[in-house]
Amino acid sequence: MKKTGFFLTLSSLGILFFLYLPLFAVAIFSVNNARYGLTWKGFTLDWYWKMLQNEDVLNATFNTLLLALISTLVATALGTALAIGMENFPWGKRLRSMLDSVLHLPVITPDIILAAALVVVFSFLRYLFSSFEGSGGFFGALFHPGLPTMVIGHITFQTAFVALVVRSRIDSVGHQVEAAARDLYAGNLYLLRRVTLPLLMPGIIAGAMLAFTLSLDDFVISFFTSGPKSTTLPLLIYASVRRGITPEIHALSTVILLVTVTLVFTFERMTRLQSRKEEKNQ
Repeated sequence: MKKTGFFLTLSSLGILFFLYLPLFAVAIFSVNNARYGLTWKGFTLDWYWKMLQNEDVLNATFNTLLLALISTLVATALGTALAIGMENFPWGKRLRSMLDSVLHLPVITPDIILAAALVVVFSFLRYLFSSFEGSGGFFGALFHPGLPTMVIGHITFQTAFVALVVRSRIDSVGHQVEAAARDLYAGNLYLLRRVTLPLLMPGIIAGAMLAFTLSLDDFVISFFTSGPKSTTLPLLIYASVRRGITPEIHALSTVILLVTVTLVFTFERMTRLQSRKEEKNQ
């Protein structure tokens, strides 16, 4: 047993080492005074300052945050409504099974397949609306490659993740409180505002943070649906790497990593606090 435990511990440490070593190396090179090569030439934060003065980085940061914020807000609302509807409506057994499969489809489908499908759909919608005059031209312009198509693409996969997280929260909470509220003659709107949503809020926040993080890090769908003026940080890093890796890219990658890690730890902390509050109330 001791040998098995030692082997598992050693294997786990080795996996963590190979997993986080590249990230640690990027962070080290972001504060290395050498612009080229792997030689350490002293500590500096100049690359971060130059990154903040780079207009392309600032525009990409604005596009990334705007895209993540809009898509997360819409996906959170849609995912929450979808989860509540799937749990509370008396669906038939076969229909519920089909809805579960549809809900998991964006999660298990490879990004490249989903991105290619979005390109085909947007092309069809542009062709469809181009045949109409007046408002058709306006709606057709929404499906040209750019920020609107990127928002739609991100919402497509974010909604499923939010719905799955909220559904898990519904399963853990149960329906006893809602049933008690209905016994006390609570209306549907009052029940939703004062009972259902407060109970599901930890799951809603968790789903929103997950969706926001996925949007920040997404590359494939953004690449297929982006336009010339809608470059995001992952797209900028990809284009910069093809021209040659610079310390500014290391600094930018480190900042994105720190933001993602901060969101994960914040979510984990909020989950723990909520669990402790629920344990005290019980």
